[in-house]
Amino acid sequence: MASSDSTPAVPISAPLAPKKENNTPVGSKIAELNESRAELLSRIQGLKLDLQNWRSKLDTQVKIYRDELTDLKKTLNVEVDQLRTEFQDLRNTLHQQHEDVTASLRNLGVRLLSSSFKYRKVVFCSCRMFQKVLKMVKNNPRLKQKTRKCKHQP
Repeated sequence: MASSDSTPAVPISAPLAPKKENNTPVGSKIAELNESRAELLSRIQGLKLDLQNWRSKLDTQVKIYRDELTDLKKTLNVEVDQLRTEFQDLRNTLHQQHEDVTASLRNLGVRLLSSSFKYRKVVFCSCRMFQKVLKMVKNNPRLKQKTRKCKHQP
């Protein structure tokens, strides 16, 4: 039994010695891996911070551009409304001037018809404002007409 007790003791101690020798290189590799892991975690944290800063700057720029676009849109709408108002005023002014000219031509036509002259000189013109007067004179059978061409026509 003594021989069997001594035999198992040697094999047990023999494997322990190689494990201790292998522990040293594994321990240094674990230390290297831990260092590498710490460096990678540090780099990842730095990249996360960079990404957050970049997103923050981007959000700020987007907000600034949106505000600028909103201001430009408001300014453009105000200018368009002003132009609409000015065009409406122009339209009203032109309409009023057209009515004034029409009334003046009617008055002129009435004066021509009520005049005591037997002969009237009528100028044929393609201008719209003279067309109504011309019709009034032509339709009056009491008036004889002498006609000539308008200076405006070629």
